[in-house]
Amino acid sequence: MKRRHFLQAATVGAAGSTIAMPAIAQSNPEVKWRLTSSFPKSLDTIYGGGETLAKMVSELTDGKFQIQVFAAGEIVPGLQALDAVSNNTVEICHTVSYYYVGKDPTFAIPSSVPFGLNTRMQTAWLAQGGGDALFNEFWKKYNVVGIQCGNTGAQMGGWFRKEIKSVADLQGLKMRIAGIAGSVLQKLGVVPQQLAGGDIYPSLEKGTIDGAEWVGPYDDEKLGFAKVAPYYYYPGFWEGGPAVHAFINTERWDSLPKHYQAALRAAAAYATQQMTAKYDVQNPAALKRLIAAGAQLRPFPQDVMDASLKASNELYAEISAKNPEFKKAIDAMNAFRNDQYLWWQVAELTFDIFQVRNRTAK
Repeated sequence: MKRRHFLQAATVGAAGSTIAMPAIAQSNPEVKWRLTSSFPKSLDTIYGGGETLAKMVSELTDGKFQIQVFAAGEIVPGLQALDAVSNNTVEICHTVSYYYVGKDPTFAIPSSVPFGLNTRMQTAWLAQGGGDALFNEFWKKYNVVGIQCGNTGAQMGGWFRKEIKSVADLQGLKMRIAGIAGSVLQKLGVVPQQLAGGDIYPSLEKGTIDGAEWVGPYDDEKLGFAKVAPYYYYPGFWEGGPAVHAFINTERWDSLPKHYQAALRAAAAYATQQMTAKYDVQNPAALKRLIAAGAQLRPFPQDVMDASLKASNELYAEISAKNPEFKKAIDAMNAFRNDQYLWWQVAELTFDIFQVRNRTAK
């Protein structure tokens, strides 16, 4: 190539690079968000879901999209996280939808309701069964977009100062439990109490309450419940597979480049997988330690389970009669659950039951 032609080509190439660089910069803008969590840092697994989300978003965007995570109470109290996003105090929060049943009981269903979906079913329904679309239509009125960002797995039924031998033992029992689960147990004579995590231990110790549900062995162990309420019941039928969500302010979501939205979705899916995996790894060892420390592991009596199922269905019918959005969501969940258990009965459940029965076989 002649020197003149070479210089012309080089000049065009350099000019092209000069033009292209701002275009790339514009497509990868610097974005800084704040995330308020509903959880304290001490609950490293569930709080950690927000940290995992933030870390992955940063890595997927070469550090251009930064999310700073704040624990419950650092910006707003944990149960005000959704409101902080709705009114644009912060761009995003990490919370559980059922915390907001006071606004509308429909908020419980995308997370967990008594005798609802297990962990895999909940994730499947949201991701592939129409759940995400259904609930994001519902959440529009609250000015948020919801993305699943965690699942704790099936939770425990709680800690009690005395044994629960039958439904009769629930009469007048003061239990730390709220939301739709509290309303179900109230039908059976329980007196629901709403307490922050830090208030549960002293309330059990003093006898102000008779029982309390929290999460599961790994998280429960940290709070020392076995010392003051030794009877540890299962299952937490009100939380068979509770999903955790990231809620994002609608305007902030819409302002993101599409590939940043994709990064958020991918990071949330990864955080969901990691949270469930960590609980699955940590819970067995924690349960062994709790039993060694004196916890008395008990299944809920069959009549308690049967009565609770009946009370749950009665409550859903009562709410559905006056709340069409709840009815639409609970009907969709029930239809999905019933089809899922046709499959689980054939393969998943049969395999698991056999494995449990033969777990010590050589």
